[in-house]
Amino acid sequence: MKNKVKLFWFIVLVVIAAIYFIATKPTKLGLDLVGGSRLVLEAQTTATMPEITQDMMNSLQFAIENRVNKLGVAETVVQRQGDKRLVVEIPDVTDLDKAKQFIGETAELEFKKMAMVNGQLDWVSTGLTGKDLNKSMVSSNPNNGQWVVSLEFNNEGAKKFADLTRELVGKQMAIFFNGELQSAPNVNEPITGGHAQITGGGNSGFAYEEAKQMVDLLNAGALPVPAKIIEENTVGPTLGADSIARSKMAGMIGIGLVMIFMIAYYRAPGIIADIALCIYGLILFALFKVIPVTLTLAGIAGFILSIGMAVDANILIFERTKEELKAGRTLFTAINSGFDRAFTSIWDSNITTIISCIILYMLGTSIVKGFALTLALGVAVSMFTAITVTRNFMHLIFGTGDLKHPEWFGIKKSDIGDAYKAVETKREKAKFGILD
Repeated sequence: MKNKVKLFWFIVLVVIAAIYFIATKPTKLGLDLVGGSRLVLEAQTTATMPEITQDMMNSLQFAIENRVNKLGVAETVVQRQGDKRLVVEIPDVTDLDKAKQFIGETAELEFKKMAMVNGQLDWVSTGLTGKDLNKSMVSSNPNNGQWVVSLEFNNEGAKKFADLTRELVGKQMAIFFNGELQSAPNVNEPITGGHAQITGGGNSGFAYEEAKQMVDLLNAGALPVPAKIIEENTVGPTLGADSIARSKMAGMIGIGLVMIFMIAYYRAPGIIADIALCIYGLILFALFKVIPVTLTLAGIAGFILSIGMAVDANILIFERTKEELKAGRTLFTAINSGFDRAFTSIWDSNITTIISCIILYMLGTSIVKGFALTLALGVAVSMFTAITVTRNFMHLIFGTGDLKHPEWFGIKKSDIGDAYKAVETKREKAKFGILD
């Protein structure tokens, strides 16, 4: 009983934490619910790439999706239009210029050295570029407090950088970003650790926003094909405010009818199942905000579908419990048997659903991924509430008592038969009405 009480208070703490996150974290909504921005990009041919192939467009689409996700925007839609165009839909974007600049930038990082070119000194490429980076991050200079961009090279890049600094000891090494000189420090000694810093030009250094944008672009990588934004516009929510309100009302009515059915058919266990369903909703919605998950119409569909699966688990458990009670089992034995014997069916059905969600998430488009993610989270949380929350409440309320009121469980006294009786000082050990 002590363990059951501890579990109850753990559930209470989880619910309090869920309510806190729901109250303090914002909800991210998709383009179809809140509107956003729509950009059309066209791949550009160059002297070295006179033709745009399908493989190039696939690489461009993948790179654009990664870049938009670096903005912290989920559920973006990046889809092909014709042979050379991509349509990018970004939900709830307030700074369209920033998104355009971020998507269209090439993020070209080059390390250069001074050399004679046509009889004049000029900066020339050393072969060390942003492709040799492992990652970059914003940090501050401990000497003057200015914002800098810290670079970490991959294994090949670290070797190139070490060789370059050995060559340029006592000379300048310039760092260019998108063709603009950022800094040209003197190399005092070889640097073999695979790390470097970019400091802003002038005495003031980088502003934080400049350093952060540079880091985001570097981490997103260069576009495989030059792309030009040829069309831009903002779009309103496709569902509209009235449709959203109607969807909420329909969802509330549907959930309400399910809860009424559970109480009418299963009586006291149905009330417990409804409480567990409310806890399920709080935990799942809190997870959506913490992760965070951008809710679209497809994501909401996955959420509602998982609610039905959560109720389905309780129905399996309660039906098995009623069968055990009708067989004459004690209340404690019937509850344990109902959960234990229904668990295999619940586990198998939920695991197969989660596996399907993983496949959809790995292979599907952005919208399909949103549906798969919300459904998988919902199924996982529903298993917790059905198996742990409902079971804990059933044990605390009915677990050690006698079946004095069969109608509380939706059965009649005439339906109850005689079970094999086993004498045991601790009835918890008589799990199925017989001695272990």
